[in-house]
Amino acid sequence: MKRPEIDIIVVGAGHAGCEAALACARMGLSVWLYTLSADTIGLMPCNPSIGGLGKGHLVREIDALGGEMGRAADASCIQYKILGTSKGPAVQGSRMQCDRLEYSLAMKSAVEKEPNLLVRQEMVDSLLIKERVCLGIRERSGYEVSSQAVVLATGTFLDGVIHVGQVSYGAGRAGEFPAQGLASQLKRLGLPWGRFKTGTPPRVKGATVNFALMTEDPGDDFIRPFSLRTSRVSRPVRSCFRTYTSKLTHDIVRGNLLRSPLYSGTIKGTPARYCPSLEDKVARFPDRERHPVVAEPEGLHTSELYLKGLGNSLPPEVQTELLRSVPGLEEAEIVRPAYAIEYDFIHPTNLRLTLESRTIARLYLAGQINGTSGYEEAGAQGLLAGINAALAIMGKGPFILDRSEAYIGVMVDDLVTRGVSEPYRMFTSRAEYRLLLREDNAAERLLRKGQALGLVPSHLVDELETKLRMLENNLRLLEGIRVKPTAKVNDLIRSRGGREIIEAMSGIRLLKRPEISVEDLVHLGILDSGLDAELRSQIEIRLKYEGYIDRQIREANQFQKMEKAIIPEDIDYDRVQGLSRELRERLKSVRPHSLGQVSRIPGITPAALSALMVRMRAG
Repeated sequence: MKRPEIDIIVVGAGHAGCEAALACARMGLSVWLYTLSADTIGLMPCNPSIGGLGKGHLVREIDALGGEMGRAADASCIQYKILGTSKGPAVQGSRMQCDRLEYSLAMKSAVEKEPNLLVRQEMVDSLLIKERVCLGIRERSGYEVSSQAVVLATGTFLDGVIHVGQVSYGAGRAGEFPAQGLASQLKRLGLPWGRFKTGTPPRVKGATVNFALMTEDPGDDFIRPFSLRTSRVSRPVRSCFRTYTSKLTHDIVRGNLLRSPLYSGTIKGTPARYCPSLEDKVARFPDRERHPVVAEPEGLHTSELYLKGLGNSLPPEVQTELLRSVPGLEEAEIVRPAYAIEYDFIHPTNLRLTLESRTIARLYLAGQINGTSGYEEAGAQGLLAGINAALAIMGKGPFILDRSEAYIGVMVDDLVTRGVSEPYRMFTSRAEYRLLLREDNAAERLLRKGQALGLVPSHLVDELETKLRMLENNLRLLEGIRVKPTAKVNDLIRSRGGREIIEAMSGIRLLKRPEISVEDLVHLGILDSGLDAELRSQIEIRLKYEGYIDRQIREANQFQKMEKAIIPEDIDYDRVQGLSRELRERLKSVRPHSLGQVSRIPGITPAALSALMVRMRAG
């Protein structure tokens, strides 16, 4: 029997896999999406939330390029918060607490509705490889399926091992089989691999928690949708509740450290430094008297609570003892114990900027297999990998975002150029041009690119153009308005601690004063009270940060000159005079796309960069 042939196979139906499969299908290609269970598509195995500092930027970028994560979050939102409000607009990030089940159902529905996409519930045991090109997959049963490209989005399943106290067993997630055959094959093929560790905290029955001893956090009143395709979010909301560990909690952890596989030597994989387990926090910060714990609802139709801050891999009986020492959790009953999981990842320096493997052609990698952590990081990689796999099959050029265009570009460049020594997480501090890469202008930056790819409908671009024209019209209006030093104006300025004006000035000059906001101009009748909140925010950001924005634009233009200096694929680094042996090996490993990428490789000196430029001019 002739084996079936389709365009693209995506292995794994988590956040990366769903975005990859949807992108390929929406670009007109036939896709098979493999998962071990069709009931766990888009599952949130850890924190039931989407977004956050740096991560919210990724969600809006995914949406602007036609991805699905923002829509699924909007459809399942049960709480909304803007984080970092005490700081500038560049670092503020939206976060949605989601109903875990409803998020998964929303993503599953999106996947199942795509006419070019088939979900297939089966284990992928190995890849079909011929002459270093990926030609499809082999299922566990031996059934072979041909394709023109494969996207691996395997999450924590590659040789995954779960640890709870002294007990360890193979699993990709709790209750699911690990992908051992595929993990072994990738090693045999020569892909450079490593081992990382992550984990998840216990879930408890809500009825057994004493919320009176905790601090309630109801979230923000106004919910701004993540997706441009969501007109408004009108759903029931739920509060989170904050408490803290106690001295007794820390004593219990210290007394049981050697029963933790993290400290007994059982776990060899590297954990995330920025998201430490409770054992790590107690051991690494002995002077801290307490650590925050947040009880987050898992959904509208379940009483389960996710205990953020209590992630550990201690034995179940110790986990129960720990809970008894935390205010509000004295009677809490554990529904799902905490655990740690170790898994294989592929060093991302083996990838091109398209997320295609350098070792195996037509093989794309996305998500935790690339050494990252987080739903948002995974979704962004899945979208990019899917787009590039589709473009390659269609005979079109690659889709690459640079560091001045998107947080997605920052992340991929970090992974491919610098590699990872611990699970990678997006932070706003990673972006040099973060004032240009704000959450609020993601559509302005990327929506037209999404339309060009065939992933964004034209009416959304038309709506964007209308909003931008309204912004420019209001800015011109402010430039032309002369604000006189009336008693009403000066009373307002003095009430804000500012110096009163003594002569007429433009509305723009007045708004640029630090004590004056757009809301003040509306109150004074200078701006129309009918302006929506988003437009008001855009006006204020554009004017108050104008100088900083202009400077970053100039810096980004200089940066792009280096990015456009493309290095020939076949360059022989051994013939570049002035490079040390170590730098030659590093350049051969990364195979940088441009001089800009070369400049960001660890260890590259100005002299080495100059030597490479000389070689490129010589041809």
